Amino acid sequence: MTRRIVSIGECMIEMSGGEDRAYRLGYAGDTLNTAWYLRALLSTDWSVDYVTALGEDRYSNDIRAFLDDNGIGTGHIQTIPGRRPGLYMIHQEKGDRHFTYWRDTSAAKLLADDKQALAKAVEKAELVYFSGITLAILAPRARGRLLGAIVKARDNGAKIAFDTNIRPALWTSQRVMTGVLTAAASLCDIVLPTHGDEAPLFGDKSIDDTADRYLELGVEEVVVKDGSNEALIATTSERVRVAPPPGANVVDATGAGDSFNGAYLTARLNGDGLQQAAEAAHRTAGIVIGHKGALVEPRLVR
Repeated sequence: MTRRIVSIGECMIEMSGGEDRAYRLGYAGDTLNTAWYLRALLSTDWSVDYVTALGEDRYSNDIRAFLDDNGIGTGHIQTIPGRRPGLYMIHQEKGDRHFTYWRDTSAAKLLADDKQALAKAVEKAELVYFSGITLAILAPRARGRLLGAIVKARDNGAKIAFDTNIRPALWTSQRVMTGVLTAAASLCDIVLPTHGDEAPLFGDKSIDDTADRYLELGVEEVVVKDGSNEALIATTSERVRVAPPPGANVVDATGAGDSFNGAYLTARLNGDGLQQAAEAAHRTAGIVIGHKGALVEPRLVR
């Protein structure tokens, strides 16, 4: 019997590269990136479905075809007439990435407007994954519908994984952002924050502070990423620190944290311990940052 994973969020058109103003068109988005690496690394005993909303335009159709061709389920993608996918461009400067977004009319902003479709999408899932960006792009009532569907999925036995993925520009205020992210995390089994994003918002002085704050909310497993520094994986009974392997060649760090999440969750679903899972996650992220764009060919990470 196939076991089911659901990832919820926004797939966007990605323009990467930029040398001599030549860009490569691809498709990406934080929760899609994680779904990509889950699909690449898990056996065929698992299905990986992506839950979003798209339009009826050429690029929406191309995204559906792209996901289908790469083994990611599209059966729960809603179609919103008159809407299109969002778009972003990656500009590399002095070894760092700069992003420009066009997403005001993104169909994904309406992914939680149909309560029944949302409930059906997460039905019988063993793992449901979403992010702070998923929440940020939704209207307040839609956020409530999404969190309600996630609570129901958890009550029905699903594990819930959440990357806070803090993007202040997407929120109406810091107060709303901190309140929603904290409330969402309290519903989850696994939270995968990034310390550098969390520290200025919540005042965390160390990766341990970040882990402790989520453990105090009742989260079972906290995976604190910290760029090229060691990651901290903490539960109420265990705490391990795992550094990435040395010598990584950084070409483009886009999607690094998302690929880390995908590899980490894969390892945990396969029964690996915290240390092994974090080591696998670092290895995968190390491969991804050596290539342009968020998604690398699955054969490179297997």
